[in-house]
Amino acid sequence: MKASETSAGYGLRHAALSPLETIAQSISGACPTLTPFVTVPLVFTLAGNGTWLAYGLATAAILLVAWCIGRFARYSSSPGSLYSYAAMILPPWLGAMVAWSLLLAYVAGSASNIGGFYHYTNVMLRNATGHTLPTLLLATIVAVPPVWIAWRDVKISARLMLAIEAVSVSVVAIVMALVLFRHGLHGDPEQFDLRGVTPGGFRQGLVLSLYSFVGFESATALGSEARNPLKSIPRAVILTAVLTGVFFTICAYVEVLGLRMSGQDLGTADLPLHVLARVGRVPVLGLLIDIGALVALFAGILACLTAAARVLLLMSHNGLAHGSLRSTHARNETPTGAIVVTGLAAFLPVAFLAARGTSGLDVYGWLGTLATYGFVVSYGLVCFALPGYLRDRHGVVNWATKTIPWIACAAMVFALVANLYPVPEGAYGKLPYIFLAYLAVTVLVFWVRARAKADVSEESAQEES
Repeated sequence: MKASETSAGYGLRHAALSPLETIAQSISGACPTLTPFVTVPLVFTLAGNGTWLAYGLATAAILLVAWCIGRFARYSSSPGSLYSYAAMILPPWLGAMVAWSLLLAYVAGSASNIGGFYHYTNVMLRNATGHTLPTLLLATIVAVPPVWIAWRDVKISARLMLAIEAVSVSVVAIVMALVLFRHGLHGDPEQFDLRGVTPGGFRQGLVLSLYSFVGFESATALGSEARNPLKSIPRAVILTAVLTGVFFTICAYVEVLGLRMSGQDLGTADLPLHVLARVGRVPVLGLLIDIGALVALFAGILACLTAAARVLLLMSHNGLAHGSLRSTHARNETPTGAIVVTGLAAFLPVAFLAARGTSGLDVYGWLGTLATYGFVVSYGLVCFALPGYLRDRHGVVNWATKTIPWIACAAMVFALVANLYPVPEGAYGKLPYIFLAYLAVTVLVFWVRARAKADVSEESAQEES
């Protein structure tokens, strides 16, 4: 399938993004700066000294998924991301499930970042001034600009995301290097010996570490806008998986080491990288990292909205969403209606929760968990679909296509089951049922609409006869 064939007819700016701008979408989707800031401490509370190993194994699993996605991306490009891949080979109802799961993942991921932004902004303000700002005001401030930028120009979006992540990750990497230099070249026996790690805690930490990677595939949503997409998109997906995996694993090791050197507990530190900067004797970098994390959250919101709007655009073209959402701006060549709808879908739940006084960290955790469910289901079904696609469409059958997709699919099934059982306590225990109800409704709506279309076609055929 040629790129020109798949990019025609969507109204998006054809071949506008360079390979570097394309990879910026995937890197911002994964939001690597946020992982050492938020997710690594959460994983540490479960996996303890095995946090680095949890990230190493999660990297291996994601690389298998990235290989599967990359194989699809070598042959096909469109704005539909993983949905377009699944729809080519899976039964229509399963293709629809991937579409709605992926849309939920991107929208909830964007909403999660909004919650994270207003939480950490107030943490920084409280530490610096003793005062905070209204959470609804902060949520509005960070939610509106990404919608405008996504509507205005995809190139501006990509370049802004690239600049934000490049600066933020570089500062974090400098702090990590300084902490290692301060500690010396000898290793940390407690981490290498996995001292105090329990099997149950490690399993839960391993599953949670996968959340750091979700969104790494979002460059696949730029199939109509990337230059030479059949090469640049698979390269972006694989490189993002490799680079973020190495970065996360090193950060996990250094954070556990550095917080121990400071005499603090990583699991309870509000601003762990601020502490690491003091350990590395460059406290000013701690403030830069804190600011960088907030800006990276902004980039993550923008990346998720960019991908979500393009998935919704293709869903509209394929009859899974209202036909008005297929419209694009004549000058900007961006999916106007889809951007507005996905932006509102991300903002309104956060605004409701913020108005009720819900902690931004809870918003980040709850909606991030829903996003993870959506990503894991999408990843698993795409991996499941790959062997049949390669065999039936391209005649490719070898040991890799016979083994890697099934291992990757099994890893995603494990991640999903481990999230669903045992059922978490509190609000997190309700999220699996909310997600399953969401999937059930989308499949039911698909069947009802498919049946209605079949009845109309049958009536038309009878009238013609």
